[in-house]
Amino acid sequence: MNIASDPKSLLSAEANLAAAHATATGILTVDLDAIVANWRKLEKNAVPAECAGVVKANAYGCGAEQVARALANAGCKTFFVATIDEAKVVRSAVPASAAIYVLDGYFQNSGEAYARIDCRPVIGDLNELAEWDVFCRRAGWNGGAAIHIDTGMNRLGLTIAEAQAIIPRINAGDHGITLVMSHLASAELLNNPANARQLAAFREIASEFSGVPAALANSSGIFLGPQFQFDLVRPGAALYGVNPTPEADNPMQAVVELKARIVQIRNVERGETVGYGGTWTARRPTRLAIVAAGYADGYFRAASANDGSRGAEVVVAGKRCPIAGRISMDLMAVDVTDLDKNAARRGHLVTLIGEGITVDELAHHFGTIGYEVLTSLGRRFARVYKGGEARVELSAPATGEIPAAAASAPVAATPPPVPAEAAPAAATPPPVPPETASTDKA
Repeated sequence: MNIASDPKSLLSAEANLAAAHATATGILTVDLDAIVANWRKLEKNAVPAECAGVVKANAYGCGAEQVARALANAGCKTFFVATIDEAKVVRSAVPASAAIYVLDGYFQNSGEAYARIDCRPVIGDLNELAEWDVFCRRAGWNGGAAIHIDTGMNRLGLTIAEAQAIIPRINAGDHGITLVMSHLASAELLNNPANARQLAAFREIASEFSGVPAALANSSGIFLGPQFQFDLVRPGAALYGVNPTPEADNPMQAVVELKARIVQIRNVERGETVGYGGTWTARRPTRLAIVAAGYADGYFRAASANDGSRGAEVVVAGKRCPIAGRISMDLMAVDVTDLDKNAARRGHLVTLIGEGITVDELAHHFGTIGYEVLTSLGRRFARVYKGGEARVELSAPATGEIPAAAASAPVAATPPPVPAEAAPAAATPPPVPPETASTDKA
């Protein structure tokens, strides 16, 4: 839902928020305008390259439908997801003309699913390519695909030798390949020599894919310089406020704010222990706020405090307060002794992310990266959205194409059936539509 403030209310904004979600243990607020601002900053940095949006993993936990719609409304034309199911969600939120690439690639007999929603596999294996070719030939489908080339990640992608072997096929025309891409393994490390090696390898092989747009840079790669940007850049985590330049200040706006509710205030005497294992001992008479958030909600146990080390902090009544003891599945204890007596009360919200506590700071306490923090935030939190209210008008697909899903339309036309993979083979593969052959860059 979107936040709606009552101008007649005498309550604070936080009290209004708490009252609007009286049964929620926590509230995750996503600022869609901040996501759009981050995308525009990255787009400006990458000019003249196109700036796509990576919205996999439910837009890094922020809501794929809402984020994709806001980005499309801002002008984003190309999106990346990990799976077909993710692509379905994005397709329902963006114009039919938007390109959606599926990073996990093509699985045998999945061609019909790709064609039904008009999305494109990122092909990283010769077997995938052969299976995709068979589907396109038999079904008469010309929706496009990307070729992923491994230049040093050693995870997905054709080897350089395999990529070179398909160059004659690409240069023969009517190949249906709308993008050639690779992925940087160490882009966040500015001076890592692996970046230069991957750039050199990709530049050489991409140049042989005549007329096919190229993409190499992820969020951090954009900041390595124009030579890494090629025709299209693919920011993900930076859109959601994670620092793409960890060796310098974060150039991105914060996107998420996470608050959780105090369920109890209790006092413990000096020498008493708190939490599982009794690992934290009160050194003075202590006032604790018990907060309804734990590792089942994505607030990792690694941020716990014990007698030998300080854990993470949360913001209570505008002041930072330390966690006391182990974080459990559903709860954490926070030391609020130094606050005024009535500053923290049952039902109040405390801030876990926001008010100066960044996703990256929390990731440090968790012993991980901001990506994992965002994608782990639990479904028990109510999710609310700021900004990005304008909806995208979903244009109708061109005649003869398989239409995209249009969830926002009151009535959806029944799409024409997709030819089965076992249909009789066409004599030649269908031509690539002019717009996908030359202008789509992902």
